[in-house]
Amino acid sequence: MHAKRGDSGDKHSHDELCEAGKNLYASALRSGRIARAEVAEAPCLVELAMLRPDPEDAEWLRPVPPSIALHQLIYPIEREIQERRRLTMSLTDSFEPFMTLSPHDPSTTHAITVLEGLSVINTTLDRVIAECTEELLTVQPGSGRRPATLQDGLRRVETLIDRGVRMRTLYQHTARHNPSTMAYVERVAPYGAEVRTLEEIIDRLIIVDRKVAFIPARSDRRAALELRHEGLVQYLVGVFDQFWLHGVPWDDHVVSYTPELDGISGVQRSIAKLLVDGHVDEAIARRLGMNVRTCRAHIAKLASALGSGSRAQLGFLIARSGILEQDEPGEHAEATEPA
Repeated sequence: MHAKRGDSGDKHSHDELCEAGKNLYASALRSGRIARAEVAEAPCLVELAMLRPDPEDAEWLRPVPPSIALHQLIYPIEREIQERRRLTMSLTDSFEPFMTLSPHDPSTTHAITVLEGLSVINTTLDRVIAECTEELLTVQPGSGRRPATLQDGLRRVETLIDRGVRMRTLYQHTARHNPSTMAYVERVAPYGAEVRTLEEIIDRLIIVDRKVAFIPARSDRRAALELRHEGLVQYLVGVFDQFWLHGVPWDDHVVSYTPELDGISGVQRSIAKLLVDGHVDEAIARRLGMNVRTCRAHIAKLASALGSGSRAQLGFLIARSGILEQDEPGEHAEATEPA
């Protein structure tokens, strides 16, 4: 805090020179001395030992040469830095024996590792999947993966196919219309890779040999978590198995793509349920593996079928229509080709 003229209650920093002090110190250097009364507005000059009493007149102060004043102020800081350096070296020496043990000590394996950046994520996936010897489980949400992404996936699993690793993959029903996904499945299915689809699944998941799992850490998928905690990985295996149990095999023709008799398709019933639950369009599209434009087109058709004139009325009409109570065995939602 800088002192103001006439305000003797203000306090100055003991290690910082205020603007008034700078001006007075410059004046003292030019004239060779300064009246003690003038310094009252900048006591930091005395506290920082930049002025000393005039031996000939107690009413005056003489400036300490800048080089000497600077040395006096810097010396304690440099001494503290040297002490910190000595402490740093001491800690480094103390920990050096442990550094040689950590790579060989299983207890030091990180249970959760944050991977940031697509390059780091892909490099880690390549390394871990290349070491897979028994089983690879994957969940791929969305209406289908891009051709380049599928090529990367195929490159990773080619060596696993040769080694006879069991592979199970879950997609959403909407992926059945994606040409790249269809080509990928046709390539890996003859070698024993199993693929099933569901109307709604969890976010992306990869589990290697039931020992390592990868999940997204951010919605933009430019950060991921590498999980090696046995409890966490086994929990995710259980989640995968539950979804797998209810999945429809890729070559099964049970999945329905035609509207029901009341004019409302299976996917529109799924959208209706999520609307009633309070989900917005973007969340519904993400959960059902379609783009937002396709989702809104289904909502419009649903509103037309029920005679709704507004979003608020649509929720009321959905509840009154009883369409959410229809749940025939073996029924599956319609898969919509992405727009």
